[in-house]
Amino acid sequence: MTLTKIASPGHEEIYRVDDPAVGLTGFIAIHSTEAGPAAGGLRMRPYATTDEALEDVRRLSEGMTYKNAAAGLPLGGGKAVIIGDPTTSKTPEMLRAFGRAIDSLNGRYITAEDMGMSPADMALLADETPYVAGLANGEFASGDPSPITARGIFNAIRTARAHKVGSADLQGVTVAVQGLGHVGWYLCQFLNDAGAGLIVTDVDPQRIERAVAEFGARPVAINKICTVQADIFAPCAIGGILNAETIPLLQVGIVAGGANNQLATPEDGQALHERGILYAPDFIANGGGIINVATEILKIADREAYVAKKLAALDATMAEVLNQARQQDISPDAVAVATVRAKMAQAAAA
Repeated sequence: MTLTKIASPGHEEIYRVDDPAVGLTGFIAIHSTEAGPAAGGLRMRPYATTDEALEDVRRLSEGMTYKNAAAGLPLGGGKAVIIGDPTTSKTPEMLRAFGRAIDSLNGRYITAEDMGMSPADMALLADETPYVAGLANGEFASGDPSPITARGIFNAIRTARAHKVGSADLQGVTVAVQGLGHVGWYLCQFLNDAGAGLIVTDVDPQRIERAVAEFGARPVAINKICTVQADIFAPCAIGGILNAETIPLLQVGIVAGGANNQLATPEDGQALHERGILYAPDFIANGGGIINVATEILKIADREAYVAKKLAALDATMAEVLNQARQQDISPDAVAVATVRAKMAQAAAA
């Protein structure tokens, strides 16, 4: 196995990880350790090229810096990706090799599960390194962070709804959910329990069929989810979904979801604002998962109390950002970035 350092302005460290013997090619990106060790999940996707994977890990790791700061966690931002289809290419040998790569960084980066990964996969990494969280077993094990991530997104949807129409009640509200993975599925459960109607799509037809059966959801094709008429659009798949092509097609009043890096560019946040669509900044909305993981990293004894307190604070930050954006008549994303940078500056000065 080899780690090759890649020059990347704006990041502290980025490494390419290769182990041809186990079919491993991936990247580890450390955006910032200013607030603490860089923490962020490991995802596995069949990226079309290594350049695509590298760009993804760059953006995701920077997003983790903002997400951790927004949640008030003593952690910096990092991320890791493995190139490959997790349903066909993932092996224990590959994961253990990646665990050794993480271990070689001596704690500057701490991983957990993300797209294409599970607590069982984290256990294999933990065979090779202690710098793993999101484990199913152990004294401070936090397990799958997806339910807490979904809870935070659900809170953000209610907060955005209250900001938009004056009531957080979701009874009869229609939500278009893109992506029915772990986070998207739990979010659908919360929304269904709250009385919302669901429009859903996913790359896996079986997930769609299950959502139709369990929630009475209306299915649509993947390329139609951005065009349906709904009250809220909840992107819970890959990033960059809000862009110059999709934003003009949206027929919703609110965008609030779980995907990372939903805006293709910062200008897209302003484009949503100009269309009168309220955007709940993703790195605030989806911060629940890293809060849950942080209890394991920080060895928090009362995990439930810590998570509840941090989720409430995160929701208060969202409300503050949305209110400030309305007062200034600018994109909530611009306010969120400025707010988080101010939090980071205060932490650095303390």
